[in-house]
Amino acid sequence: MLKRVLLSLLVASALSTAAFAQEPKSGGVVNAVIQPEPPGLMVGLVQNGPTQMVAGNIYEGLLRYSPKLEPLPGLAESWSVSEDGKIYTFKLRKGVTWHDGKPFTSADVAFSIDFLKQTHPRARGNLAQLDKVETPDDSTVVFTLKQPFGPFLGIFEVGSLPMIPKHIYEGTDYKTNPANNTPIGTGPFMFKEWQKGSFIRLVKNPSYYIKGKPYLDEIYWHVIPDAAARAVAFETGKIDILPGGSVENFDVPRLSKLKNVCVTGAGWEFFSPHSWLWLNNRQGPTANKKFRQALMYAIDRNFAKDVIWNGLAKVATGPSASTIKYYTDKVTTYDYDPAKAKALLKEAGYNGEKVRLLPLPYGETWQRWAEAVKQNLQDVGINAEMIATDVPGWNQKVSDWDYDIAFTYLYQYGDPALGVGRNYVSSQIAKGSPFNNVEGYSNPEIDQLFADGATAFPDSKREEIYLKAQKILTDDVPVAWQLELQFPTITRCNVKNLVTTAIGVNDGFRDAWLDK
Repeated sequence: MLKRVLLSLLVASALSTAAFAQEPKSGGVVNAVIQPEPPGLMVGLVQNGPTQMVAGNIYEGLLRYSPKLEPLPGLAESWSVSEDGKIYTFKLRKGVTWHDGKPFTSADVAFSIDFLKQTHPRARGNLAQLDKVETPDDSTVVFTLKQPFGPFLGIFEVGSLPMIPKHIYEGTDYKTNPANNTPIGTGPFMFKEWQKGSFIRLVKNPSYYIKGKPYLDEIYWHVIPDAAARAVAFETGKIDILPGGSVENFDVPRLSKLKNVCVTGAGWEFFSPHSWLWLNNRQGPTANKKFRQALMYAIDRNFAKDVIWNGLAKVATGPSASTIKYYTDKVTTYDYDPAKAKALLKEAGYNGEKVRLLPLPYGETWQRWAEAVKQNLQDVGINAEMIATDVPGWNQKVSDWDYDIAFTYLYQYGDPALGVGRNYVSSQIAKGSPFNNVEGYSNPEIDQLFADGATAFPDSKREEIYLKAQKILTDDVPVAWQLELQFPTITRCNVKNLVTTAIGVNDGFRDAWLDK
C-alpha cells in the first residue's frame, strides 16, 4: 500500500518567521477576557465559542492547523493516507500524559471517537464515513473509511474532535460525570479554579510533552459582563488580552490606537464565523417559505454591517461564507426591500400572529442588532416579540426548538462537508444541540447533494454539487443569513506569539510568552 506521508517537519515551515525574531521568555501571568462566561468547559459536551476558547488550551486534538488550513502535528506526530484515500494511519506522540498523570494512548483516541459520536453533533456528522477505528499498538491509530472523504484531515482540531480521557469517562454517565467540573486534558494548561461570575484560572502543565512549553505560568480568564467595563479593564491594565468579540465593535478603533496595543484579524481562518437567524420550519409563520423569503427582504443587513458592526462584517449571500471552498454568489439574492417583503407576507397569508425573536445574549452589539431586526420586522407588519434569556437559557430554548426566530453564529471549518451541511441535512435534526439542523429543514435533494459532495472526486465535481446546493438553499431560505463576522484580537504588544494557528487564541497559549 503506497502512502503519502506528512511529517511533523511541516511545523517549521508553517510558523511565521517573526516568531523566531526574539527568544521566548518563560514565566508570567496573563489576564484575558472571556465573554460570555462559558456554560461549561468539557468541550466534548459543550461546543459554544467561549467554551472552545478556554478549553482549547486544556484539551487537545490529534492535529492543529496553519493559517492556510494545512494540518500540523498535535497529539499525532505524523500521519499517512492510503492511495485509495480510505485508510488514515496516525502515529501518536509518545510520553504524553493526562493532567492526572495517566498515559495518553491509542485507546483514548478510539474511546474519544465513540464518546463524541454520542455527544458532539458536528463530530457525528464528520465521522459519518468512518467504518472502523483500530489500535494495533499504544501509539498507532488506524481510521478506515467506508469511502473517500475529502475533508477528513480537517476534522481533528481540538474543538472538532477533542481527545477525552477513557479512564475517567468509560462506564459513566457522560453528562453527569464530576470531571466535567474539573476538566482533565493533555494540553499545555491545567484547570485550577473557577469562581463563577468572576474568573477561570488555568495553570501551567509541568509535564507537558513539548520541552520548555508552555512559557506562561498562569492564565486568568476574567468574566466581566459589561462591555464598557471590559474596555476599561484593558485600558487600565487589568486585562492583557481581548479575544475577538470581547468588546463592542465601536470600541475597537479607539482601543487599537492606545500605546503598546497590537491588533490582529488572524486566527479565525478555520472558523469563518457566519451569522444567521434560525427560522423554525416546523410550525407557525416561519414554516411558510414565502414568509421566510419576506424576512430576508425585510431585514436591512447593510445597516447591521455598517452601523451595528462598524464595518467589521460582510453581508452574507447564503449558507457558505465567502472564505470557504466552493462558495458562489450566483444565487438568489435578497436586497433590503420592505415593499417586496410586504407583498410576500400577503402571499403567505400572514395575519399578524405573534413571532418570538430570541436574541443571542453575547453583549450590547447583539442586543442592538436584535432590536434593529425587531424594528425591521415590525415595519413590514410582523408582530415580533423579543424574548430575553441568558446564555444557558438561550442554549436550552434553541436546543429544544422553543423559538420562532433566533440569532446565532456558527463556524464553517473551511469546507462545506464540515461546517455547512450539518445545518441543513435532515439526519442532523435532533433535539439537544443548538448547532445542528435546529431549524428542522428537510429536503431529500439537499440531503443527497451534501452526501455526494462529501465523497465526490475530483474537486471540480464537489464544486459542481455544492454550487447546486447553494442555489436551492437560497431559494428555500431555511434560515435567514445575515453577516460574515470579523473578530479582531486586541493585546498588549508584549504578549508574543499568541496567534499562530488557524484557530488563534483557542489553542494559542501553548506558544505564547510575555516579553517582560
